[in-house]
Amino acid sequence: MKTVLLIEDEAPARVFLSQLLKSLGWQVLEAEDGEIGLLLARQHRPELIICDLLMPRCNGFQVCRSIRQQTELAHTRIVLTTGRGYAADRMNALEAGANEYVVKPINVQHLSRIIRELVPDTAPAELATDRSLNEGSDQAAKVKFWGVRGSIPTPGTATVFYGGNTSCIEVRADGEIIILDAGTGIRPLGLALTDEFEDRPMKLTLLISHTHWDHIQGFPFFLPAYDSKNQLRIMGFEGSREGLKGTLSSQMESPFFPIGLGQMPGHIVIEELRDLQFTIGKIVVQAIFVNHPGICVGYRLNTSRGSIAYLPDNEPFLRLRSAPESGAVDRSESLEFARKRDEELIAFIRDVDVLIIDAQYDVEEYKTHVGWGHGCTDDAVALALQAKAKKLFLFHHDPNHEDAKISQMVLHAQQLTEEAGGSLSVDAAREGMECLIGVAKKEKTTSKPQGAV
Repeated sequence: MKTVLLIEDEAPARVFLSQLLKSLGWQVLEAEDGEIGLLLARQHRPELIICDLLMPRCNGFQVCRSIRQQTELAHTRIVLTTGRGYAADRMNALEAGANEYVVKPINVQHLSRIIRELVPDTAPAELATDRSLNEGSDQAAKVKFWGVRGSIPTPGTATVFYGGNTSCIEVRADGEIIILDAGTGIRPLGLALTDEFEDRPMKLTLLISHTHWDHIQGFPFFLPAYDSKNQLRIMGFEGSREGLKGTLSSQMESPFFPIGLGQMPGHIVIEELRDLQFTIGKIVVQAIFVNHPGICVGYRLNTSRGSIAYLPDNEPFLRLRSAPESGAVDRSESLEFARKRDEELIAFIRDVDVLIIDAQYDVEEYKTHVGWGHGCTDDAVALALQAKAKKLFLFHHDPNHEDAKISQMVLHAQQLTEEAGGSLSVDAAREGMECLIGVAKKEKTTSKPQGAV
C-alpha cells in the first residue's frame, strides 16, 4: 500500500484530508507540525507528502527544502496547501521543491487528480532515467522543456524560475529523440546530450514549427551537429520566401556567423515536408497550419504511450475576428469562418495527453496585440477544455513577463478550469521541467486451478 504523510496543524483539515486519502487507498501518516513531519518522512520514506504552508516551528517551505536535501527521499512527491493564492507564494513553493501548490478550500476532485498524476502505479523515478537512445515502447514517453520563452531570450534574475531561453522541447518515445524547434534552448540540450552519450552516436530528429528567429536561432550552437558520428534529420515546411535549408543556411552566413551550415561535421539531412502526416520511426506525426504570420505549423506526436500536441505560435481565429481592430467587412461570414478554423484546431488536439500551446498574453494585453499571431491564457484554457486535453502547458512566455506575472497567469488558468468543472491539469512550461506520459501500470495476476479457463 502506498504511504502518504499528511502535515497539517489544523485538526479539522487534517481529519478531512486523512479520510479522503484513506478512501483513495492510501496508508496515512499524520503530523501536526513540520518538525514531526520531517522525522516521520525520514523514518517511513512516503511516496507522497501533503503539507500545509503556514505552520509554526517549521513552515511548508522549510519542509520542502529539507526533503529535497535528502537523497533517500528523492522519489517523494510534495503537495503544498495554503489558504493564500499569491503568485509569489506558488513560485517560491515550486522553487523550494514542491511538485504542486493547491489553494484552499481544497476541491476534492482537483486534489485527487493531482495525486494520481504525481504518484501513478509505477514509480516515475524508475522510468525517468533515459540512458539509452533505443528506449523500448514499454517505457513512458518523456517531454522535457529546454526553452519556453517567445520572441527573444530574456536572461536575468526576474526570469530565472521559468527560464529565458526561446522555444525548444525534447521528446523521447518509442526509441526516438525528437526535438521541437531550435530556439536558444537547444544549446543546453546539445550540451546535455553530449554528456549523456559521450562517445556513442546519436540519431536525432528536429521538427521546426516555423523559421521565425526565436525558433531557429539556437541551431548554430547545437553541439551534436558538430560531431561526424551523429545523424540529425531536420524537418519543416517551406517558408514564405525560401526553403528550410536556405533559411537555416542564411543565418550562418558571413558576416553573421563564422561557420556555415555546410561546414558542420554532423551528418545533417534537411527535409522539406509536403504532407501533413508522416512517421518518425513508430511515431505518427500530424501537422496543422496555424494562425500566425508566414508558414507556421503545429505538430501532434502520437506515440505508443500517449500523445503530445505542440502549438507554440497560434492566435485563435475567433478571438482575432471578434476584435474591433480585425477590420472584418462581413462580420457574420467572418465569424463563421473563424469558428470553423478553430473547430479544426480543436479536432486536431482532441483528447491529447499533453498540450503545449501559445499563451503569450493575458486578455487585457491581447487587446493591444491583435493580429500579432499569438494567443492569450483564456483562449488556451478554452481550447484545451473543448478538446478534452488532459494536461495543458502554457508556452511562449512574453519577454516582458517576469516570473511573478507568469505564476499569476497560471493561477488564473487553474481558476478558469475549476470554474468550468473540467479535469484539465494546468501549468506553465519552465526550463528543466519534465513530464512523463503513459507510465506503465503493473499488471495484476491471479492464479487459477489447473484446467481453469
